[in-house]
Amino acid sequence: MMKKFLIYFTAVMVVIWFLTPVLLIIMASLTPADDYYNPHRIFPTKLTLEHLYKLFFVLDGWKATLVSIEVAAISIGISFLIGLPAGYAMTRYVFPGKNAIKLMILLTRSIPLIVIAVPLVVVYLRLNLNDTVLGVALAHTSMILPFVVLITSSIFSGISVEYEEAGMIFGMTRFKAFLRITLPLALPGLAASAIFAFIMSWNEVFVASILTLTNRTLPAHVLNTAMTSPDYFKFAVGTIMAIPAMVFIFFTKKYLISMWGISLK
Repeated sequence: MMKKFLIYFTAVMVVIWFLTPVLLIIMASLTPADDYYNPHRIFPTKLTLEHLYKLFFVLDGWKATLVSIEVAAISIGISFLIGLPAGYAMTRYVFPGKNAIKLMILLTRSIPLIVIAVPLVVVYLRLNLNDTVLGVALAHTSMILPFVVLITSSIFSGISVEYEEAGMIFGMTRFKAFLRITLPLALPGLAASAIFAFIMSWNEVFVASILTLTNRTLPAHVLNTAMTSPDYFKFAVGTIMAIPAMVFIFFTKKYLISMWGISLK
């Protein structure tokens, strides 16, 4: 009984530890300016949506949010289109230099973005990709793709090749066996990697800031407009940035739970 109590108590403390900052940010974003700067009040006497409304509609936060979602969706799509076959090949095939290729994939993330900022802008200007949603999405894809390849490779390595071989014995091609057998088994892990890719794209600010002027993502838009604003506007920004990521994770959490269950077996 005591052991069960300690487990529940620890779980509750962990939840409180992680949720308290989120709740405080949301409450601060809904606090009127008079209450926020009143040192004699800990909690606001009323809540208001004025800060969120101004940030979202007056400062064009809605446009930046849509751009961020569009960039993240394109980045995830391209990353999986390339990274899924690459991860599968890394797992199922043996060829010379495979370990070296994995190391080179990791090394691409060792180069600071600020070092290649100027050459990147020059290339984008020559290709007419500057200040475009596709241009930012391609830049984010280059950041996400190495992780997608390595994560999907690890996922496929945990699925026995015997399942595919059994399917091919009954007349399936390798591609059909992959689609009908391996891919459904890998879905929880792929959903987890999609969440990781989404958060990487959603939170990225440096590339989006240097490559765009009008089609800015939400973090770049915030950096350009809201950082000189009052504190309650900054908390409103934090709320707007947190909500889409939380919604995305909420709809894919069942795949994460399935993945953890498979890992613990």
